[in-house]
Formats: sequence, C-alpha cells, structure tokens
Amino acid sequence: MRFVTAPLTGVWYTAPSPGARPYVTVAGEVAIGQVVGLIEAMKLFNEIKSDVAGSVTRLLAETGTLVKRQQPLLEVDPR
Repeated sequence: MRFVTAPLTGVWYTAPSPGARPYVTVAGEVAIGQVVGLIEAMKLFNEIKSDVAGSVTRLLAETGTLVKRQQPLLEVDPR
C-alpha cells in the first residue's frame, strides 16, 4: 500500500464544492497526476495530485478537517 500525503497544512476538501461529486472514492481508480482533493491554506485552494496510480482502498482524512503537512490523505493499492 502507498499513501497520498498532504504537501502542506490546511483544510482538506474531497470535492470542488459542497454537494459536488468527490474527486476520488473508495474502490475508484486514481492515476499519477490526477487531482484527488483540495487543501485550503491562507485563503487559497491548492489542488492535491496523486503521485501513485492504483485503486483507492481508504480515505484517511474527512472533508472539512485540518490536515498537517505529510499527513496521509488516501491509501492506494498501486498497480
């Protein structure tokens, strides 16, 4: 298993806006460079991209919560 981690500290969002479809779901596929979520830091939204390809096995951070730099966000079973 590999993890997609937060590159910075901020508030984690799994979708582009409230009520929108999430970027990734459990059992969904993710590609290298694919946007998996957003982190809001200092009023700016930063796209978080996957550095691993595979199947998402777990979402480790709940949307709207504060995440710290290097905190795991997703668990991915690599291809």
